[in-house]
Amino acid sequence: MRFAILGLQWLIRLCAVVQLTLGGLFWTGNAYSLVPLHMLTGILLVLGLWVQAALAARAGPGFGMPALAFVVGLIVVGLGMTQDSILPGDLHWLIKVAHLLVGLSAIGLAESLAQRSLRSGSAAAMTRPPSSGTGRPYGLAPGSTRQTSRTPSDPSTT
Repeated sequence: MRFAILGLQWLIRLCAVVQLTLGGLFWTGNAYSLVPLHMLTGILLVLGLWVQAALAARAGPGFGMPALAFVVGLIVVGLGMTQDSILPGDLHWLIKVAHLLVGLSAIGLAESLAQRSLRSGSAAAMTRPPSSGTGRPYGLAPGSTRQTSRTPSDPSTT
């Protein structure tokens, strides 16, 4: 699970760099022939966000952030696909800024979900090998018990 989370995190980071670079070129009036690449990497980024959200929902304690990630992903795709027809004219820069901010929030949310998943104890537990089926951890001989040192909670009882 850890490998999947990290691999996805780096894929999202790579898509984010491509998105910001292409977006900057478009904003300055250059490289409009690369709009299909911008759309493709944007969709890939949103799909990565959704998978990251699913992994976080499985590994983490709550569903709030993963649900938010799903909604933000829908907004990113919806705004990205329709932004040319929204508010054309002199005020179209507002839509461009909104698209940038929603995209940045999606990137930040994906990063936060990945970190949250990696920190949770469930992510570590999901990468451990299964038990031997005997109810004992691996390496523990039949009839033996794991010795733990106990310290009394009250020092006056020693």
